Amino acid sequence: MSLSRFQLKVLLGALFSILPLGDVLDLHAAPWDDSLNAGTAAQAATGNGEVNQPSQSNTKEATGKKKNKKLGLPGSIVAAPLPIVSPAIGAGIIPIVGYIFQFGKDDKISPPSTIGAAGLITNNGSSGFGLGGQLFMKENTYAITSLYVQGNVNYNLYGVGTAAGDSALKIPLDQTGHLYFGEALRRIPWQFFIGPRFWTGDSVVTVRPSNGETAVPPSDLGLHTTLRALGFRIMRDTRPNHFYPTAGMFTQFTSDFFAQALGSKYTFQSYRFTFNKYWTVGKNQVLAYNLFNCNTGGDPPFYGNCIYGTNNELRGYEAGRYLDRYMIATQVEYRVSLPKKFGLAAFGGIGEVVPGGKEIFRIDNFLPSIGGGPRFELSKKYHVNLRADFARGKGSWTWSMGVGEAF
Repeated sequence: MSLSRFQLKVLLGALFSILPLGDVLDLHAAPWDDSLNAGTAAQAATGNGEVNQPSQSNTKEATGKKKNKKLGLPGSIVAAPLPIVSPAIGAGIIPIVGYIFQFGKDDKISPPSTIGAAGLITNNGSSGFGLGGQLFMKENTYAITSLYVQGNVNYNLYGVGTAAGDSALKIPLDQTGHLYFGEALRRIPWQFFIGPRFWTGDSVVTVRPSNGETAVPPSDLGLHTTLRALGFRIMRDTRPNHFYPTAGMFTQFTSDFFAQALGSKYTFQSYRFTFNKYWTVGKNQVLAYNLFNCNTGGDPPFYGNCIYGTNNELRGYEAGRYLDRYMIATQVEYRVSLPKKFGLAAFGGIGEVVPGGKEIFRIDNFLPSIGGGPRFELSKKYHVNLRADFARGKGSWTWSMGVGEAF
């Protein structure tokens, strides 16, 4: 939600879909090209190109297995140079490396933990790096998450509201800064987890040169902005596999309170609700459902609003083109595993952003999405997939690659 939640998605999309930090952080705010998710990575808004990623990633996994045996590592190394093609931040690459392992040697109950790093470099001047980890400990009693991101992202802002998103007017911005996030959860009865979280980030937003008429610039251009928040998260997760769920549910609610008393320039509140459900519908076939709701209160900066097209909510849109105080999105995805480590997915969904007040969700303002794409298994042990998605939205389409499922 802060400046760097913008950078966070671009830089660590791939990495944190592996973690899977998309489930943990709900980073749904900021106009970046969504590079990862509830598991997601390198969201590319309108672009095309050929990518021979599977063969490269397969080689990386084989190399990782050899290194694991040589070093006596019990886990699995996943590495991939993910290409990105985006009208928002240009064309480039997001190199990622992650290590998936069991935190406790004799712990057979906790989900696998992950540590990793990711970078970003594109031809429009965007660059950065990030480090992060998610640890499950003491037979799934504790879940600890931490990450750090630093860099700069060049992107376009269309303005707040559906009408602004439908308009062709935009203003090119550069946002530079860093972010730290930490969260500690403890399991309570009925398979719930609850715990505090903390955000702190600094950024500077400036206008890049442009030709012709542009959208209205944001009010805090050129100012050094600190955003800091305390919050909490409550979740219930019954998925047998976090990387490729075939059954169970994932439900979470998060709230973050940005306040001047904490040193934040802006005082506002962010609330997120996510519900995912999974069914096995046949041999090697899964049906996945996702519902997401976002609400923002107080006086946020423009990147503190609910942002459509991030965290794969929904694919088919340039991330950040549609943003407002309230957002709802729902989608369903069909997944099938094929021989030789390959797979396919098809998805469709619908959603909307509104300012609240007397303005309510209306059918004529809905933003639909439909698409699909191939999958390739990077890690057989944990069923971690490399995915490529082609999606069509309202007057736009996207091509994206990621590590892990979209949700």
